Amino acid sequence: MKASFVADVGGTNIRLAKVIEGQLSDIEKYLCNDFDTISDAIEHYCARHPEAEFVAGCIAIACPVDKDVIKMTNHHWQFSKSQLQQDLGLSWLDVINDYMAISMSLPQLSADQKLQIGGGTAVDNQPIAVFGPGTGLGVGHLVMTSEGWMSLDGEGGHVDFAPVDDMDLVVWQFLRNKYGHASAEEVLSGRGLVQIYQAIAEHQGRFADLTEPADITERALSNRCDLCVLTLQQFCRVMGSFAGNLALNLGTFGGVYIAGGIASRFIDFLMQSDFRSRFEAKGRFAPYVAAIPTYLITEPEHGLIGTAAYLTQHYKG
Repeated sequence: MKASFVADVGGTNIRLAKVIEGQLSDIEKYLCNDFDTISDAIEHYCARHPEAEFVAGCIAIACPVDKDVIKMTNHHWQFSKSQLQQDLGLSWLDVINDYMAISMSLPQLSADQKLQIGGGTAVDNQPIAVFGPGTGLGVGHLVMTSEGWMSLDGEGGHVDFAPVDDMDLVVWQFLRNKYGHASAEEVLSGRGLVQIYQAIAEHQGRFADLTEPADITERALSNRCDLCVLTLQQFCRVMGSFAGNLALNLGTFGGVYIAGGIASRFIDFLMQSDFRSRFEAKGRFAPYVAAIPTYLITEPEHGLIGTAAYLTQHYKG
């Protein structure tokens, strides 16, 4: 049976699935660190499904994809697209940015695959934005063209961090002292959560003993550490401001979506946070962004859904 595969590759995990006639099946998730190369991971998956003859594939990956040699931003894997296609014996292989894949999934998500935060109503066929704090910070946009939806590639997670309130300034100064530059990814990511925690602790003259974002989140949600609560609150505020900037950039009246593996771990906290108020805090353009809805993606396999949509649209074999 001829089939295609899709892969969604982040800094921590690789998800793989089989695609037959546009339909996903046999989804599996592995730790990237368990394999020396991406080829090893894909060959392991293919070996587990000997009933399929894989003839094509599409990989969504968390790094720039404009050259033949792919070097991951937040992992050690690197590979040549042409060599990988040859090694895997494929007739067709494409590699797309992970946020191109995520953006391609958005028009296909049903109401039960996303959760709206605050007001606003999506307008059909209008631009859409998506961003996601995870190992790094990914950003994507989707626009309607005469040939259907088109994803706009880019590296929006590496734009400058723009402070809005006094605590943002504390975090900005901490990052500037540490790196000489403060990017959005250094705030809105796993390590960003830790750095917000460290910045607030330093500002208040307190000892910052936690080094894992999961520990900070857990203590904040259980209300066992006021410093962790302050950290998570500030993280949500910065997310709101960043999302509002994306809305302004392209007039995303189709909505702004949150993806990534972090925000889904504290949904109730996010819903009660200042995320939406900071999203709308755009001065005289507040009414403009207030009309734009914001969503949290709750579908865990949205990256694979979008990669399969891209493969189905572009592979004509």
